Amino acid sequence: METVQTNLTLVTDTASEKQASKVGFMSTFAAYYEMTKPGITRMVVLSAAAGYYLGVSKATEHFSDAVNVINFLLAMLGTALVSSGSCVLNNFMERDFDKLMKRTMQRPIPAGAVSPKAALFFGLALGAAGIAALSLVNLLTVGLAILTFVLYVNIYTPLKRKTTLSLIVGGFPGAFPALGGWTAATDSIGLGGFMFFLLMFFWQMPHFLALSWMYKQDYERGGYEMLAVHDQTGKNLAWQTVGYILLLIPSTLALTFVRETGMVYLVGASLLCAVFLYFSIQLLRHVSVVNARKVLLSSYLYLVGIFILIFVDKV
Repeated sequence: METVQTNLTLVTDTASEKQASKVGFMSTFAAYYEMTKPGITRMVVLSAAAGYYLGVSKATEHFSDAVNVINFLLAMLGTALVSSGSCVLNNFMERDFDKLMKRTMQRPIPAGAVSPKAALFFGLALGAAGIAALSLVNLLTVGLAILTFVLYVNIYTPLKRKTTLSLIVGGFPGAFPALGGWTAATDSIGLGGFMFFLLMFFWQMPHFLALSWMYKQDYERGGYEMLAVHDQTGKNLAWQTVGYILLLIPSTLALTFVRETGMVYLVGASLLCAVFLYFSIQLLRHVSVVNARKVLLSSYLYLVGIFILIFVDKV
């Protein structure tokens, strides 16, 4: 009887160890996955996919060829890996400052779930893998990816603690993936690709201005040089938000005028721009966290709507 009881105990202990090991693995995987900032990476890949789709002349014919399908998949994989790698390195570089901010203090490195050394290796490995995948697409796209990686990690990230101009600098690596999608399809930088780059560039400005006002105190604790930190009333921030959207509108509608999209896109995009502008004007009338959040949400509505319209109404 004692032997049976002992065997049952051993089986239970083994099962518990396996369960603990499984939980530990999932927890570690979740920590590494979180460092890639999946929300940002998804948006980056979607912008690259939209850019690629804009670049092909006839989508049905293009994607009927297996070689083209593989080219598209490699472009998206490479874009995702480069984006993930740069986000991980951003986590690595800002680990000491993340501890000071409520919205970031539970990130994997400051929380102790991942060591800085492991994060550094992981980020570099992802970036290298992404460049390798894009090297199978074309050299122009590789060049844009490397430029994106370097600008985001080596220039934008440290600049955030030195000047409010980091917002503009960060707009370039944020918009290059959209252009990279175009170049992956065309191996050239055309007018349509450039207009889509401008669209993504100007979209980021009101998006991040609204976000910075929502987390103004957090950014101040972290020592980041955000406009929101220095603008006590928020009026300057609100004016800039409206101004950037006014620059965004012609960049958005230009895709139809350069004959990359049709009338459905033009009408839909006009409505999306109007909604985005409306909420930015509401922020200008009364600067508040509530109105800043409405601008932020309308920025997501705008971008997702633009992506859908591009895929629906590509000429």
